[in-house]
Amino acid sequence: MNVELLKQFRTSVVLTGLLAGVMTVSACQKQQETEPSLEESISEEQSVPMSAEPAEPNDVVMDAPADEVADDTVAMVNSGVTQMTYSCSPALEVKATYKDADNQVVIETANGTATLTKTNDASNPEVFNLDTAIDGGVGFVQWRVAHTERETGIMRTAGADADNVSTYECKKSAEPSADGSAA
Repeated sequence: MNVELLKQFRTSVVLTGLLAGVMTVSACQKQQETEPSLEESISEEQSVPMSAEPAEPNDVVMDAPADEVADDTVAMVNSGVTQMTYSCSPALEVKATYKDADNQVVIETANGTATLTKTNDASNPEVFNLDTAIDGGVGFVQWRVAHTERETGIMRTAGADADNVSTYECKKSAEPSADGSAA
């Protein structure tokens, strides 16, 4: 019976030694840290260090004069400026450049170019007016544009004879492509 007890004791000692060795080796190895859950990340406040001093300005060095650089500019940012072309009846093409920030529209026709000022607060119709003719002479130009997309417009013009008013009904035409043809 002694031999049998010694065999059990030897087996227990060997298994205990193996278990201790495995635990020692696993403790020495790098373990992947668990990442916090989404809920923990959302609830945890993250502090961002702030400086009381303003950020340093970017120093801009310009060697070339501004008029030389202007010719090299590829794109221009026109915030608040919209350009549209209208086909009118009787036959007239109107190019309108809306300057929303200034409440103005620049109307360009074969007869001339005029800058009209918005005279109402409404957006449908928007009414623009100028107290001179489109060619710069005596008269008036009035442009009324309707719809949120400014799809239709009516232009009224008169020269020195204010009783002789020309009225043009205009519809937004297809936008011209880069080569000038209609898209």
